[in-house]
Amino acid sequence: MKTNQQNCKNCEEPFEKGFQFCPHCGQKTNDELTIGVLFYNTISNYFSFDARFLKSFIPLLFKPGYLAKAFIKGKRLLYLHPAQMYLFISVVFFFIFSFTVRTQTEQLNEELKKTLDNGNGVIVDALEDKKLDSLERIKIRETLIENQFYTRMTDREIDSIVSLENLPKKTDISFGFNEAQIDSLITVKVSDSEIYESMGLKEDDGWLKRKMYAQALKFYKARDGGNILHAFYDTIPIALFFLLPIFAFIIKLLYFKKGRYAHHLVFSFYFFSYLFTVFSIIFGLNLIWDIPDWIDWLVALSTFIYLMIALKQFYGQGWFVSWFKCSVATFTFMAIVLPTSVVIILFYAFLFY
Repeated sequence: MKTNQQNCKNCEEPFEKGFQFCPHCGQKTNDELTIGVLFYNTISNYFSFDARFLKSFIPLLFKPGYLAKAFIKGKRLLYLHPAQMYLFISVVFFFIFSFTVRTQTEQLNEELKKTLDNGNGVIVDALEDKKLDSLERIKIRETLIENQFYTRMTDREIDSIVSLENLPKKTDISFGFNEAQIDSLITVKVSDSEIYESMGLKEDDGWLKRKMYAQALKFYKARDGGNILHAFYDTIPIALFFLLPIFAFIIKLLYFKKGRYAHHLVFSFYFFSYLFTVFSIIFGLNLIWDIPDWIDWLVALSTFIYLMIALKQFYGQGWFVSWFKCSVATFTFMAIVLPTSVVIILFYAFLFY
């Protein structure tokens, strides 16, 4: 090697001294490792949080379909790669969403333990006490309203509980076995295998059924429904790696002659990035301010309109055709794919929480 040459620390190829960047691999020749360099490289390498992200963020929000169209046309370096954008925004979303998950799991565990206390299904005694003052009633009402999305209780049912009219004495939860018998077996500390037999497990039952009985007993003992909910939420990021390609496949069927599957996948990456951006803003605001329900419905409608405009801009068809295909894609995904996925994820969460 000539004396006026040096080897690159990364690829070990020789080059002339004086170069600021290696002509072979592009690494900076004098890149001392400092705290700033360490964190910059981490963010840059894994999330590409640079000028490309800033150039891509505004079009993502306000120019539906533009980024996907530009990427397909060959502008691969001007804007952030669709998979990188999706990864970065989804990480931000699930970080913000984790605060909501923690609150919901704690509330659900607390409510389940109150509802199923003593193993006889009697509703918490505080609600049966006729001497509840107005402040306690207000607190109970607020709690029930906050969890109305999960309990599916109507305003009339909430009023009935708070006013103590037609108050049910038992919950509608049934475990499918003799709870009094199981309680007595747990009290005398018999083995779980004996309890499984009392619950109805047979010797020739397979692994899946045995696992179901084990998890059912675990839930019955601990009343830890919040942990199941937490496991459900933890599984969602993994599930999305399957749901996104399925959504792209639905788009492919609707636009069968409009490019390869990879083109529809690019479109789906950017659209899901937009969804996660909107949801991040909504959940972030909910952490500091309780957003009214009408705003949530408005956001849901805006995502549909965004998708319709994006389809029109990306595939170049008319408004009516774009609206029709947007409706078909939304209905298929929301009414068939998503509910099926929720059932599968819930089943998985129950088995392995």
